[in-house]
Amino acid sequence: MNNILVTKEVTKQFGKYTALNKVSLEIPKNSIYGLLGPNGAGKTTLIRIINQIIYPDRGEVYFDGVLLKPHHIAMIGYLPEERGLYKSMKVGEQALYLAQLKGLRKSEAKKRLKYWFERLDVGDWWNKKVQELSKGMAQKIQFIVTVLHEPKLLIFDEPFSGFDPINANIIKDEILNLKENGTSIIFSTHRMESVEELCEYIALIHQSEKILDGKLSDIKKAYKNNIFKVGLEVENSEALLKELSDKFHLTASEINPFENQLDFTVQLPTNDSGEILAFLTNKANINQFVETVPSANEIFIRTVQSKDANE
Repeated sequence: MNNILVTKEVTKQFGKYTALNKVSLEIPKNSIYGLLGPNGAGKTTLIRIINQIIYPDRGEVYFDGVLLKPHHIAMIGYLPEERGLYKSMKVGEQALYLAQLKGLRKSEAKKRLKYWFERLDVGDWWNKKVQELSKGMAQKIQFIVTVLHEPKLLIFDEPFSGFDPINANIIKDEILNLKENGTSIIFSTHRMESVEELCEYIALIHQSEKILDGKLSDIKKAYKNNIFKVGLEVENSEALLKELSDKFHLTASEINPFENQLDFTVQLPTNDSGEILAFLTNKANINQFVETVPSANEIFIRTVQSKDANE
């Protein structure tokens, strides 16, 4: 079985409101899977169904090849966007309590907590109350108790919220380490730069429906629009720019006369770039010719806008 989680036409309604409409996903094992969508799309509802906080009205969820059952909760770690630490409890006492709720014996829990507290440099916080910690510090504790029981599947909902760039990078590295050690991860965020850095696969949910899913690299290839960035070293930039504008569809251009540099982007009618290369070969020194690939953010916006326009 190559998938850690499969949903089949999962549907959930709250009264007359449809939160999820026949959402089917396949989340590969040992991958980081980005669950994306605008606010109110249905992502949190799906996460709650996976965690068995609520149940679907129709459809099925499979965990590691079998129908999702209550005992699978012990194999899942969930870091919600809205954190749930008890502010008046001491950090160490609370972490130990939550570890035992996940099924760890006290001695094993202490051993693992010692490892993680040292690894994330939070050992001095053991006897502090949560309310004494900054948001970022509390985030580290929440991260530790989420991963402590070494679940097969981790679900992170906006895991970098509250972190400064240094600590966000530390947590990013820990997420990558968990993946390298065999953990499967669902990653829900609005930070598209994090999607670019971490996710191998994505699904985009909008207005309760899945409108896009697959391997991120394949999706990017499918969304390419045949636009190339070109950089030239040329003596008479303005004259060449006019020739180019007459012959090809330029979408932007910039001349740097001090360096005899002409930069432009061009959209070609087909994937064949031979015509423009042949045109430029005897006219300038080409120092850049690169096809642009859309970012995850661009794909997100284009897909959502297209869905809205067609309704």
